[in-house]
Amino acid sequence: MNTRRPITALALAAVLLLAATSPAQAGRDCESAPPTAQAVQRGLELAERTARALDASGAEVVVLARAGQDLSRWRLRWSHLGLAYRDPYANGAWRVVHKLNHCGSDQAAVYRQGLGEFFLDDPHEYVAGYAVPTTDLQTKLLALLQDNRRIAQLNTPAYNMVAYPWATQYQQSNQWAIETLAMGAEPAIGSRDRAQAWLQFKDYRPGVLRIDTFTRLGARMTSANVAFDDHPNSKRFAGRIETVTADSVFEWLAAAGLATGLQVQR
Repeated sequence: MNTRRPITALALAAVLLLAATSPAQAGRDCESAPPTAQAVQRGLELAERTARALDASGAEVVVLARAGQDLSRWRLRWSHLGLAYRDPYANGAWRVVHKLNHCGSDQAAVYRQGLGEFFLDDPHEYVAGYAVPTTDLQTKLLALLQDNRRIAQLNTPAYNMVAYPWATQYQQSNQWAIETLAMGAEPAIGSRDRAQAWLQFKDYRPGVLRIDTFTRLGARMTSANVAFDDHPNSKRFAGRIETVTADSVFEWLAAAGLATGLQVQR
């Protein structure tokens, strides 16, 4: 089995990433140095604690987040979302489906991983956040997350760490997760445009980052995975950058009655 294979619309075989290092990360450069033994141990211990907590919750599907980067300057705690489910074909082990950026490039793909690897990405803080969707939404998402074609259906390979939530030119990791959740909730959704329309109808409100012109220019010139040209000029020139943040997704899920409030596992 190829442990480093992205899930594409043509992939029919299930993919489980089991390697101790990841070929792609959510908006970060791949590091040449292997993880330390301590980092591996802490990541696996967090995965074990999280698995126990998810088992105890009685859930079959959760929206799961990690604190991979320090985003406190933006008043954010969580950096990366995935959709986790209990795999009925693997004795109930938890799997995470999420979108990963290819080593700081402008491309990304959707992957399926175990909890262990999800938390082995050298996180800023060894802590997990999760919300449990309603029973009805869990049922719909469980079927979707086991279908390689469907989980790749709304994936746009062109990656932008600060992609505008209401455009389809690019897509970032959290944006894929919430748009795919929308598709799971409403079976008639078959495109990103329709997923975004549903999210707006459900009153999803993206996170807002205040980024001045100088910072935007520097980021665009030095990072392949950062672009601002999909944002409306009126907002971009005012330094108001709207994007899908994990924090905003958790707030919305609870407010919309689609999931429980955020729960934290250390």
